[in-house]
Parts: sequence; structure tokens; C-alpha cells
Amino acid sequence: MKKKRRRKRREVSVEASYVCDNCGEEIVIPVDRSAGESQEFIEDCPVCCHPQMIRVEVEEDGEARAWSEGEAN
Repeated sequence: MKKKRRRKRREVSVEASYVCDNCGEEIVIPVDRSAGESQEFIEDCPVCCHPQMIRVEVEEDGEARAWSEGEAN
């Protein structure tokens, strides 16, 4: 008798985007929902390399929104 394999549930990947305060490019980022509903971190813009304070809010329905603020020196 063969064992039934349980399929692992795939976590639906969530993405959000923000506009870099320095160069104006829209940047798409993956969102780790396990990090909480309200997140903030510093990330260099992949286009112009200037640091950005990224803020992410994850809504109850799983949708995420992100925005950035240029990092103060």
C-alpha cells in the first residue's frame, strides 16, 4: 500500500511597489507577511543606489502597500 503524499501549501507570494524619492523609479519588492502587518526597513534603490526607508503595511485581506522616504543623513 502506497502512502499518500501530502502536498505542501504554497504561500502565495505578495509583492508591493514604491517610488524611489531620489530617482522616481517604481521598485517592486517581495513582502514577507510573516514579518508582521507593519514593517519598516532600509534598502538601497536598485536603480540609483540611494538608501530608502521602506514602510510596508499588510492589510487583513493579505494585500500589501509600500512607500518610501529618503533616508535622513
